[in-house]
Amino acid sequence: MHIKRWLLPASIAGFFLLVYLLSPILGSFFAAILLAYLGSPWVLRLESYHIPRTLSVLVILFLIGAVLFSLPLIIVPMVEAQVVLLINQLPKINHYLQSHIFPLISHYLHIDVKTFNLNLPDLTQKFSTLLTQNPDLLKISWNTVFSSGIKIIEWGIQLVLVPVVAFYFLRDWNTILAKGRNLLPRRLEPTLYKLITTCDEVLAAFLRGQLFVMLCLGIFYALGLSVVGLKTAVLIGMLVGIISIVPYLGSIAGIIIAVLSAIAQFQDISHIIYVLIVFVLGHALEGWVLTPLLVGDRIGLHPVAVIFAVLAGGQLFGFAGVLLALPAAAVIMVIIRYFYQDYISSHFYQQESQYSSASATDDPGSLEK
Repeated sequence: MHIKRWLLPASIAGFFLLVYLLSPILGSFFAAILLAYLGSPWVLRLESYHIPRTLSVLVILFLIGAVLFSLPLIIVPMVEAQVVLLINQLPKINHYLQSHIFPLISHYLHIDVKTFNLNLPDLTQKFSTLLTQNPDLLKISWNTVFSSGIKIIEWGIQLVLVPVVAFYFLRDWNTILAKGRNLLPRRLEPTLYKLITTCDEVLAAFLRGQLFVMLCLGIFYALGLSVVGLKTAVLIGMLVGIISIVPYLGSIAGIIIAVLSAIAQFQDISHIIYVLIVFVLGHALEGWVLTPLLVGDRIGLHPVAVIFAVLAGGQLFGFAGVLLALPAAAVIMVIIRYFYQDYISSHFYQQESQYSSASATDDPGSLEK
């Protein structure tokens, strides 16, 4: 009996330990499962046109692969040019800060900015020298990362493994779900199936909604900052759109980079104000229109909990953990809500204490009422 009591906690702990130890290779399987999950509705749609399932899976995977491979070819050169432009603007940013911003800080806040030891001239000079000597700095850095033969082999295996595993998951998706349902204990099967169905609905709605929100925000900020005249508008728009999955982080990072770019490019207050107006409008669009309309309160997590979930996922499982943190949080919240509702409706919660019942019986005023 004593052994059985500790068997379940030990099994759960062992499972999480195994997941942690296998995390370097689990990323590919998680990515394949995510592709299968996102592609399953489209496969079903193609099947409705009497296209064989295997062919439908191949078509969907081909389209996904074409998009994933073509986007970097289009976006990376554009982003690379804008990153180089931003680095070249650092001396102008430094000059404007030294001549305009720092004196205002010293005058109104009585803070000596020299105590920060920013040494911006030296920093910008190093950036400029490095960029002058290495015009293809980003390409060199990219090639350096993949210079190791082992790393090339690992990436090649990952590149082949993800679509292959995703193909089998997609092809046998319905069979996997049916066999998984048959393994559920008969007594708990209705409850567990209801939980799984609810998790599926929440996940699907959240993923579709959040991806569309990120896309809309990226386009909005890129267009808005382009209207202002920023040459790095596309880079900043992409950055804000991607990071917007973490509350406030995307807006804060975007404002800082956009304001610094405006300082370097225009060196006046009016364009800084225009940049701030774009971000105020973008934040209002996100909070009042896009998120309520496309995502709603699908997860029900406080923004601090969202930030913690993303950071915890990144710490435990790297980039894959960052991607899977919020979907995992959505599933956990569905389970918590179920047990909360079950607890609220339970006899244990609803029964009144004996002291309250006795007080109500002994109180003459309560009887008269």
